[in-house]
Amino acid sequence: MGITERREREKEEVRNKILDAARDLFAREGYEAVTMRRIAEAIEYSPTTIYNHFEDKDDLVRCLCDGDFGQLLSALQTQPVPADPVVWIRQLGLAYTRFALSFPNHYRFMFMTAPDIEVHEDHESFPGHLAFGVLRRAVAGAVEGGRFRAGSVDTMALHLWIALHGAISLLITMRPEHWPVPVPPDLVEQVLENSIRGFLREPPPQEKR
Repeated sequence: MGITERREREKEEVRNKILDAARDLFAREGYEAVTMRRIAEAIEYSPTTIYNHFEDKDDLVRCLCDGDFGQLLSALQTQPVPADPVVWIRQLGLAYTRFALSFPNHYRFMFMTAPDIEVHEDHESFPGHLAFGVLRRAVAGAVEGGRFRAGSVDTMALHLWIALHGAISLLITMRPEHWPVPVPPDLVEQVLENSIRGFLREPPPQEKR
């Protein structure tokens, strides 16, 4: 490896170290409480080093969002799309859950921290919206194919996401002993199945017999 390549690798390692520290601090202390100096202290670098990689805190947050939501989008697209849109919705829900529980700090930052800035200039190409668009396409397929009852595709997709987010966020934030009853290991799967079941089209009487 040449000197240039080594320097680029070291630069990328420092950048990722900054992003990881910032993500952890935002998730634990909140966006407003964390300064660039606080991030520098956490990784034992000078604030100047942080500014060598990011223009300001807003720029750092935009990079975090693009990277983390990009990882989520990739996680939703790793498996082939099934012919049955309901199977696809179930597949997406399980992939979303695996991502969230595998990377809880990422998830806390993405969905449980609220930076008071516009984190994406191009609304349509932002990875977070593209990820939601994958779910929306699956729901649209279920409605168009008669698997889901007629209704607002946007509302159905939101409902499915909100139901999963509620279960996942509680699993991430609450200790087992704080739950009112023991948490079943398949809690999220049950939430997903019940949410899907609520939108399934009732078969005509002749199909029931």
